[in-house]
Amino acid sequence: MSAEQNTEDRARLEREDREERELVRPPDDVNQESNRSATRLELFFDLAFVLFVAGCADMLAKHETVSGGLRFAAVVAVGWWAWASTTLYANRFDTDDAIFRLLTLTGMAGVIVMASTAGEVTGPAGTWFALGYVVLRIVLTVGYLRVWRTLPDTRAGIRPYLIGHAAGGAFWLVSLAVPAPGRYVLWAAGVLVDLLGPTLSARKPDAPPLHMEHLPERFGLFVILLLGESVAATVHGLHDGKWTAGATTTAGAAFLVAAALWWSYFDLSGGAAKRRLVQEGGKRTHQGVHDLYVYAHLPVAVSLAAVAVGLEGAIEHGSEEHLSAGTRGVLGLGLTGYLLSAAVIQGVLSRRYRAALIWPGLGIPAVALIMVLDLAPRVLVGLCAAVLIAGVATGIRQHRHGEIKVAKV
Repeated sequence: MSAEQNTEDRARLEREDREERELVRPPDDVNQESNRSATRLELFFDLAFVLFVAGCADMLAKHETVSGGLRFAAVVAVGWWAWASTTLYANRFDTDDAIFRLLTLTGMAGVIVMASTAGEVTGPAGTWFALGYVVLRIVLTVGYLRVWRTLPDTRAGIRPYLIGHAAGGAFWLVSLAVPAPGRYVLWAAGVLVDLLGPTLSARKPDAPPLHMEHLPERFGLFVILLLGESVAATVHGLHDGKWTAGATTTAGAAFLVAAALWWSYFDLSGGAAKRRLVQEGGKRTHQGVHDLYVYAHLPVAVSLAAVAVGLEGAIEHGSEEHLSAGTRGVLGLGLTGYLLSAAVIQGVLSRRYRAALIWPGLGIPAVALIMVLDLAPRVLVGLCAAVLIAGVATGIRQHRHGEIKVAKV
């Protein structure tokens, strides 16, 4: 190594050390970093969403009806967007200084409030739920205002986010003075306005790019969080099912379902999507790639959360000869919803439609048929596990023969 290179390396290390000692640093475009992974603060922030998803699952378990399912899907969607919008900001502008940390921790407090009231949004606790969401919008608005002041070149690109978060928060704030059902209309309007941010920003020629290594890692971690609910469902189901033979057998099948879903996402669908993101996602002509990737994870989140509820109910009633229509509906819609979302993500982003139609595509009618049959819980969950395991085996074969190409998530 030359003396000139040594000098440059020492200067870089001294600069990095000096920056780390600074308590407050102006926002900067962190996409300059070639290798970037989730930070400890991001992982800490995700803990609040573990509680949020658990609260939503409890709500659905108590109301396995059409209206209960719609309410569950709506609340999960709000929480998912709260997480995703925070992740999109951190993906671009995480400076890890004191202000960024305080803003993130304040947002985490808002999520905790939402988590504690997620199961009672239609009652008096809905006021606190709305306030928690407003806190998150304020945090993001302040964050983007910092970027607006510090990085003038990014203003056109971040304007849709800034306006969307501020307007979305305003809708939710006004909703506090409006009784139901008007309150929920304002909630929906606020989220819809906010959701336009990524799409509108992507069409700006000078929009700051996303970090295409960090993005799939963060969304993958959220999928892990959701799959963790199925593992927790296995534990709770065994406890509530009193460890009977039926409950134990159903729990074993339920764990296989969770494991197969994990394998299917991280080695197949999610891996194929990441490959496309890394190859083309940062190019200006392929902005729709990361839009689809981000938005397609909303039904993934709703579906996996529903799967956990269905599995827990099936395990708890594992010794019975029939499973209620409500629990079958929750589990069936959860699994088919996930498989459909995974097929879209894999097929569209990898552009290997035939492979995606074979798996996860063929899993959709197979699971739907199983749910139509009035089977004992242990048989029903066992058949679902068999379908998913066969699907994973099919996907592995497709990968080995080059029919799909993936990158490790």
